[in-house]
Amino acid sequence: MNQPLAYIHPEAKIAKNVVIEPFVSISKNVEIGEGTWIGPNVTIMEGARIGKNCKIFPGSVISAEPQDLKFEGEESLAIIGDYTTIRENVTVNRGTKASGKTIVGNHCLLMANAHVAHDCIVGDRAILVNNVALAGHVEIGEWAILGGLSAVHQFVRIGKHVMISGGSLVRKDVPPYVKAAKEPLRYVGVNSTGLKRRGFTVKQIQEIQNIYYYVFQKIKNNSNAIEYIETNISFSMERDEIIEFIKNSPRGIIKGYKQD
Repeated sequence: MNQPLAYIHPEAKIAKNVVIEPFVSISKNVEIGEGTWIGPNVTIMEGARIGKNCKIFPGSVISAEPQDLKFEGEESLAIIGDYTTIRENVTVNRGTKASGKTIVGNHCLLMANAHVAHDCIVGDRAILVNNVALAGHVEIGEWAILGGLSAVHQFVRIGKHVMISGGSLVRKDVPPYVKAAKEPLRYVGVNSTGLKRRGFTVKQIQEIQNIYYYVFQKIKNNSNAIEYIETNISFSMERDEIIEFIKNSPRGIIKGYKQD
């Protein structure tokens, strides 16, 4: 149902059963999947690809040009997956020639005033709480939760199932399955509550805790810890994900917990 008070470029591709409320602006080179709701005063700019059954709340701006002085007007995309909810005043910028796209996955929740910069990747079912700000080229793993007012440095990677405390400054990579808090940001344990809710067994969680005991408490030197884990801890998908994440972390990972 298209509102007569909305502007929709004739070249935009709008699927069936999309609801477009008053004062929406939709540019050319935009695609919106069926069942999506576009709330009042939303602006959807060139390069937006919005999936099925999404909800985009008032004041949000999707696929604006990157806030990057190197941007030269090249064609790029901002891709929003299916069943994703974007709350009030969220901004998702499209990509640059570095990758050509910004991606927000399926079943994500971007709460009010969150910002996703150019060339970011936000994994499925991730949650960005109010006022989270992602700089360019940030990668967020699936099921990760970033607490309100957190700010993430460019090129930082945050692993799957991570929980980050509100108000955090994220300058280093955060490996999968952990909780991170304090300033500077540190490992404060495994996200055991979140993992239980998502079907991880007690044995799996204990194995993850054991791996991080060697990474953050027992050995502390990452290279030595990885060598020990590969030699002495049996294969599991979680073990290998942690190893690969740490090995492929050019920025380095956060430090371990210590008493203040």
